[in-house]
Amino acid sequence: MIFNETEIKGAYLIEPEFIKDERGYFARTFCENEFKEAGIDFHPVQSNVSNNNQAYTLRGMHFHAAPYEETKLVRCSAGRVFDVVVDIRPESPSFRKWLGIELSRENGRAFYIPAGCAHGFLTLEDGSDVFYQMSPAYTPGHDRGFRWNDPTIGIDWPGEPKVISARDAKLAALDEVIG
Repeated sequence: MIFNETEIKGAYLIEPEFIKDERGYFARTFCENEFKEAGIDFHPVQSNVSNNNQAYTLRGMHFHAAPYEETKLVRCSAGRVFDVVVDIRPESPSFRKWLGIELSRENGRAFYIPAGCAHGFLTLEDGSDVFYQMSPAYTPGHDRGFRWNDPTIGIDWPGEPKVISARDAKLAALDEVIG
């Protein structure tokens, strides 16, 4: 795996190293030792999948409140998504910055999102699946979010959402959520 640190403190784009032959390819997607060598202390305790039927389905921007902040390793196992992280850690040098990366089955990339960051995505194809490895385990009642189009953040989405949950559509601006 190739670990590429991003401008969001502690967030990494992880590129697979494909071993290809006539059958297709093989690639390692997680190795605790390789993560440690890259300076990432990640111990996933839960895995989730998000199935999204339609292109331009938006999920986000989601995070968990302290002390239950989630660390995520996200990849797209079918289709394509524009995956976004926003640093909402007031003490961070990248506070309020966002980064969007295209994840797809074809490129095999993973996005490591550190605790204290919000996460969301917009599907770019019908039938896009997103696979998450997470730590700690989900804790009910601590999930939070803010508006996907909050002008104070200014995420440059690659299209307008066509499908969004009622909950996500009603989320407040980031300043109203974190103060």
